[in-house]
Amino acid sequence: MTGLQDVKKIRLQHLAAAKRAGEKITMLTAYDRPTAAIFDAAGTDLLLVGDSMGNAVLGYANTLPVSLDDCARATRAVAAGAKRALVVSDLPFGSYEASPERCFDSAAVLMKAGAEAVKFEGGARVAPQIALLSGAGIPVMAHLGFTPQSVNTLGGNRVQGRDAASAALLRQDALAVQAAGAFALVLELVPTGLAAEITANLAIPTIGIGAGPGTDGQVLVWTDMAGMSDWAPSFAKRFGEVGAALRSAASAYGQAVRDGAYPDQDHSFPD
Repeated sequence: MTGLQDVKKIRLQHLAAAKRAGEKITMLTAYDRPTAAIFDAAGTDLLLVGDSMGNAVLGYANTLPVSLDDCARATRAVAAGAKRALVVSDLPFGSYEASPERCFDSAAVLMKAGAEAVKFEGGARVAPQIALLSGAGIPVMAHLGFTPQSVNTLGGNRVQGRDAASAALLRQDALAVQAAGAFALVLELVPTGLAAEITANLAIPTIGIGAGPGTDGQVLVWTDMAGMSDWAPSFAKRFGEVGAALRSAASAYGQAVRDGAYPDQDHSFPD
């Protein structure tokens, strides 16, 4: 059977087949063309233009200030760098909650910018939005558990589904988004056992972040994954120290300029 790594362009049917075959799915955030191209070449299956750009690159305290224009601009850049990966773009806070029609209008902006699917937060309450978009040909990835746009209601970045009532609600919401037409589901900050149970009970793939190894795939904010800051969530393993490498390169460049060693003859145009 052909696996995901053999696929030249990731489509929804390849993700569904990976779920059936028990093959893990990889997903990283990306916010610009150079980074997207690197992750795409590395074989990442999905690139998420996440509203996490608010925390990761725009300097905001959370995702709430991120605008639809921010997401559209980043989507254009990521789409320009992605050849194989499926590009999924977040609908930011305030762009989809009011009505299915508002959600469609916002999603259309991102699809025209180059997205191949959109993601937004919520369970049964946004099932009408998911149904409208799916029926209109816009693939939807759902998002349950800790939903960052509801950080003020949830009381901070807290694990969801620890007690029986909230776990039952998560199970119900997962089935609701699947029934509405979502092609995949992100589970964020969910206990390992519950995430594995939900995954086993769904036909669509689940992508975990801080939800243990029992999901069908994993997603990380790339700046956490690559060591771009001094702090990262406890669930985010650092697979590199890109931040330290950039500091070293910038320091070496500055020293070379100050010493007069750059530009040298090899990096100058002849008279």
